[in-house]
Parts: sequence; C-alpha cells; structure tokens
Amino acid sequence: MDETNRPEGTTHFGFRDVPVAEKARLVRGVFTSVAGKYDLMNDLMSLGVHRLWKRHFVATSGVAKGDRVLDLAGGTGDIAALLHERVGESGEVVVGDINAAMLGVGRDRMTDRGLVRGLRWVQLNAEALPFPDASFDLVTIAFGLRNVTDKARALREMHRVLKPGGKALVLEFSEVKPEWLRPLYDFHSFQVLPRLGRLIANDAGSYQYLAESIRKHPPQEALKAMMAEAGFERCDYRNLSAGICAIHSGCKA
Repeated sequence: MDETNRPEGTTHFGFRDVPVAEKARLVRGVFTSVAGKYDLMNDLMSLGVHRLWKRHFVATSGVAKGDRVLDLAGGTGDIAALLHERVGESGEVVVGDINAAMLGVGRDRMTDRGLVRGLRWVQLNAEALPFPDASFDLVTIAFGLRNVTDKARALREMHRVLKPGGKALVLEFSEVKPEWLRPLYDFHSFQVLPRLGRLIANDAGSYQYLAESIRKHPPQEALKAMMAEAGFERCDYRNLSAGICAIHSGCKA
C-alpha cells in the first residue's frame, strides 16, 4: 500500500502507475468489457458467496420504508433490487454508475423483473455527484470504491449528499486476516480468476486488473481513517469471511 514512491501526477490502475486523468477511462473500459458477464463471473469467482455478502449488507443497513437511497457503482442492480424491497413504494433508490454499459444491463434486468417504479438510473462520477447537499438518507457503494481514482473526494461527496443523521455504507474487498489463508487467496486471485475471465468473458486482463485492484485498496483501518477524515462520525467496520471483504459505516451528524 506504499504510495510514497509513485511518480507525481499518477495513480494506480491495478499494479501499474497511470496518469490520474487516464484511470477513469481505463476503469470504464474494464467494466464495459465485462458488463454482460459480470454477475455470472461474480458467482463463479466467489462460489455464490457474493450474494450472501450483499444480502447481509442491505439487511443490516438500517434502511427503512420511505427512505431515499443512493447506490453508487450500482451497475447491474443487485444491491438496488434488495434496497428497493425495503424502501417500498414511498421510497426511492437512485442507482449511479460511471459506466453506461453496466447501467444498461441493470436497468434492463430490473425492467424484466417489473421493477421500474421507485428506481432511477444516473450515469455519474462518484467524485462529483450531481445532487444537492442533504439529498439522501443512505448512500451505499458495493465493490466500487476501489475503482474510484480519488477515494477521499468520493467519500467527501458521499458525506455531502447525506442528510443529517444519514449513513454511508461501503462493502468492499479488504485485507484477509488469517496468515494461513493469504497464499490460498492469492492463488485464487492471480491464477484462477484470470483463467475464468478468459474462459467465460473472453477477457483475462480485466480480471487480472480486478484482482490487483483489491491489493491496492486501503485495508480496514486505513479506510476507517479515510471515512473519518471525510467528515463521517462513528466510523466502524465489520469483517466478512475472514476479512476477504468488509462493511464500513459512517454517519453524518
């Protein structure tokens, strides 16, 4: 996670250093490539466990009927569908994503399920949200923060658009805790995932990037500190599956 030796004006794209201005375009390219197979690949990569993580994420979110929720990096709509059930007809879920292809897959999927009312789809950059201050009761982002170029700025934007008393929740891959598990996890990440990507999505490179991006993401305590620096209070996290991922939370005073 050492950022001190990176050339000025660059950021990480996986294990590569790239110009800051280029990262968003490169990330869009990854998710445009994988959009059609994204959920199938998630099932294969996690043996379906990602669905349990997401259900737990929403079930413990505290979201209530009538709430207005912003789901960032909401792409294919799986988190939005779970949130939609809980906010009811009097609430609204706004799905935001930087990638039009991912939004298209999600919107089509939800429409096929008859989920139209109370869902809104917005192409946006998490670093500059197109919403007024104090617009949402809850802001969520699941497996998307690590792909944002300026994470601190995105967290500040999440804080800005929350209503006082609102909460932000981040579900993200994190640092595996048991030492014995790390070699197995590395083998799965760097040997199995790219091969699955080549076989299922005809794209090994994107899945190599996704594995690398997990290793570059701030671990649990570092992300907790970043949320506090962005203005959140009562910042905390809960590890899931031995720290393979974690749910971070923070509240707006």
